[in-house]
Amino acid sequence: MTKRFEDKVVVITGGSDGIGLATAHAFAAEGARVYITARRQPLLDQAVDEIGHGAVGVQGDATNLADLSELYERIERDHGRIDVIFANAGLHQAVPLDAIDEAHFDATFGLNVKAMVFTVQKALPLMKNGGVIVLNGSIAGSKAFPGQSLYNASKAAVRSFARSWTNELKERGIRVNVVSPGGTETRLIRSFFDSTPGAEEEGIKGVPLGRLGRPEDVARAVLFLASDDSSYVAGHELFVDGGVAAI
Repeated sequence: MTKRFEDKVVVITGGSDGIGLATAHAFAAEGARVYITARRQPLLDQAVDEIGHGAVGVQGDATNLADLSELYERIERDHGRIDVIFANAGLHQAVPLDAIDEAHFDATFGLNVKAMVFTVQKALPLMKNGGVIVLNGSIAGSKAFPGQSLYNASKAAVRSFARSWTNELKERGIRVNVVSPGGTETRLIRSFFDSTPGAEEEGIKGVPLGRLGRPEDVARAVLFLASDDSSYVAGHELFVDGGVAAI
């Protein structure tokens, strides 16, 4: 069977857990040379072992520009190019407006906005013409859930980036799209549900398909956006949310 990403160089930030890890598995299984990043070395090492297929882990913080430079210097030495970026690293904090402080603001916008800008910007010299950028957004960028306005706004920025960067990079044929998950069964959301009685039932109640998403659901959407199957799709936001945003 033909592998869609045979020998493609794929970079995934925040690739040691959840959606990032599931997506790394999926790319590697289709022949990609996968590079993942994470802040914590033990989780990174474990993820690389799980992914196999020659995956490479580069420890670093996506908000740290020096760490991003080291990531791309490693890839330049190894391959001299990048074919696909999945800018996945992100943070969710549910903080009501009257409780927001400077630390909440800096953490949320630092990882969800600043890190995404420089993850993409610093990769551009290595990006092949015709390459692909997929940004991890959220239905929160469109739905304006109460009690998490910082997070909602940070993910609305991600949607805006895809529009702007599609125009800026069109001469190089680089496509930029957003995958926007709804509630997804990750370690972080599971810990929230386990500590908040009734939250899981309430969250599922609003999903037309009647369940949480799985990381693999989102990974399949990312691979679609990164592949030639979506070669005429640009500046688009693909919701992977069981129908929440559409209905």
